[in-house]
Amino acid sequence: MPNAPLASGPLYAVEVRDHIMIAHSFKGGLFGPAQALHGATFVVDVAFMSENLTPEGVVVDIGRATEALKAVLGPLNYRNLDDEPAFAGRNTTTEVVARHIFDAMAAAAREGRLGTGGDRLSRLRVTLHESHAARAWFEGPIGA
Repeated sequence: MPNAPLASGPLYAVEVRDHIMIAHSFKGGLFGPAQALHGATFVVDVAFMSENLTPEGVVVDIGRATEALKAVLGPLNYRNLDDEPAFAGRNTTTEVVARHIFDAMAAAAREGRLGTGGDRLSRLRVTLHESHAARAWFEGPIGA
């Protein structure tokens, strides 16, 4: 996605969190010892952003957002991402996995699976925490 414009005004945000445990390996000298098969546990945060609150005063239904995130992460949990067709031919870097989760959560919003407030969302941010010292995220508009 080429340099999407940032929202021009203030935003409300709500975040939900879960985690996944995966295995993967990388191709390319840049990755050094991570070229070998290794495991990772990602703490996954998804921030739902909107310029406006619902009449009930919320950004999104937190329960439905949590359920949607669990549904998106389920097929990745305890899997070797090297074997997953969605990542065929790609290094499953933290950035790549964040974008994959973003796309699935944006689809959940567009399809009405987030319940109250889901139709008002303007942006999402998916953050994957690799450790206490490193994280990566992908953020963008929900889009159509």
